[in-house]
This record gives sequence, structure tokens and C-alpha cells, in this order.
Amino acid sequence: MILYTLRCSHDHHFEQWFDNSADYDAKKDAGALVCPECGDTDVGKAIMAPNVKGSGQDKAPAPAPMPSCASGACGMCPMAGQHRGRPGRAQRGLGR
Repeated sequence: MILYTLRCSHDHHFEQWFDNSADYDAKKDAGALVCPECGDTDVGKAIMAPNVKGSGQDKAPAPAPMPSCASGACGMCPMAGQHRGRPGRAQRGLGR
């Protein structure tokens, strides 16, 4: 099975599954591809970005992990007040 992003002549984009590329070609030639939004049968493949795995060398490095504040005492992390331990500085009214 292969998933194609299709586009009608009115620039509506939609996805459709096909058994293989020959299945797409047969349905295209038969005029069996129909835009679900407007009913247009002038439908073709939209430009799609390939999902290709590289060798690993060209892969961007993983982002650094967010620093943790185990106790929640800093009051600065986005999870302040949601820690299970003691409340952070902001919750204790200490500010910065």
C-alpha cells in the first residue's frame, strides 16, 4: 500500500491509499480519482517531501534535554507547582 497526497485543479489537497503506483495510474487514467471537497476529477499527485532515512551522518543532533529541577524549588521551570515535592519559590511567595 502507498499513500499519495493528491491535488485537484481547484488546489484542494487530500490523501488517498493505493495498492501500488500502477493502481494509482489505472485510477488516474480511468478518471476514477475524485476530489472529496468539490468532486473535481482533474486530480494529480501533489508535490510531496520524501521520507528518506539518511546514513546517520547527515542527521541533525538531538536537542539537549531540558534541565530538571528535582525539588521544584526554583519556581522557574514550566512545570513549577506541578512537582510532587515541596512547592517552588513562586508558590511559597518568595518570587525570584
